[in-house]
Amino acid sequence: MKRREFITLLGGAAIIWPLVARAQQPALPMVGFINPASPQSYARPLSAFLKGLGETGYVDGHNVAIEYRWAEGRNDRLPAMVADLVHRQVAVIAATSTSAALAAKAANTTIPIVFEMGDDPVRLGLVASLNQPGGNVTGVTQTNVEVAPKRLQLLHEVIPTARVMVLLVNPADPALAEMTTKEVQAAARTLGLELHVLNASTERDFDAVFAKLIQLRAGGLVIGGGPFLISRNEQLAALAARHAVPTIFQYREFAVAGGLLSYGSDITDSYRLAGVYTGRILKGDKPADLPVQQATKVEMIINLKTAKALGINVPNTLIGRADEVIE
Repeated sequence: MKRREFITLLGGAAIIWPLVARAQQPALPMVGFINPASPQSYARPLSAFLKGLGETGYVDGHNVAIEYRWAEGRNDRLPAMVADLVHRQVAVIAATSTSAALAAKAANTTIPIVFEMGDDPVRLGLVASLNQPGGNVTGVTQTNVEVAPKRLQLLHEVIPTARVMVLLVNPADPALAEMTTKEVQAAARTLGLELHVLNASTERDFDAVFAKLIQLRAGGLVIGGGPFLISRNEQLAALAARHAVPTIFQYREFAVAGGLLSYGSDITDSYRLAGVYTGRILKGDKPADLPVQQATKVEMIINLKTAKALGINVPNTLIGRADEVIE
């Protein structure tokens, strides 16, 4: 072989070798993250999920790859999104809502699923029990449905003369909507209140909802949970202020945005725990052996500035029980 040919051969090998070496490196494990809302509206919860994942040693793009699927308020897109993640053979599916978890469970019985939701996973058939989930599903629940009746009670404390109340739910999230409605209706009967249930599954529905509120002469509004309504925190707070309707929602962001009251779990806590569980499963833990965790921290935020604008005198006893007061 001539010297020039030999040098050319060596040069070609030098180029090919790194490519071969990279090709031989094992692919990063993939996590499928699915949520019915949008990334813009869930930036803080997503950051908490990544923090939890980091607590187990996993960093997106470094030693794990996350495939994000956002339904942008279209729950009907969830089954196809889950099917795509299953086809891609992700190592874990992080289903961060009741509807996403149900879609993931229906599509697959082998890939581990970690849910984050505000509903009862046993009642929904996702797990056999909280302590022993069994199967391929486990996760974290937040106190959403359980404290929905308490939201009605708190609103009643603030406006005791109001006899007509409204509950707003998203019918496109039927499991959550039905259970929330059942619980709040029972609380309304106990308090002797007349409760009307209104529906909104798109932003176009909001104007009709508030028009109906005025028509009913409702004294207050309780907003149900779920990603669609959560992601419209600021919009709902603005509408409640514009129509002068005393309103309570689950998340702190609602009160910060100008809503009268918020009462419920800190969503970032449950998302962080879901991230931790996702990391543990990547390390080899089995969903069947990981008890469902319950994020039990509940906080109440009162916006006194909004109360003043509405002409409401919030009882001092309620202010004393608040975790945060916005003035």
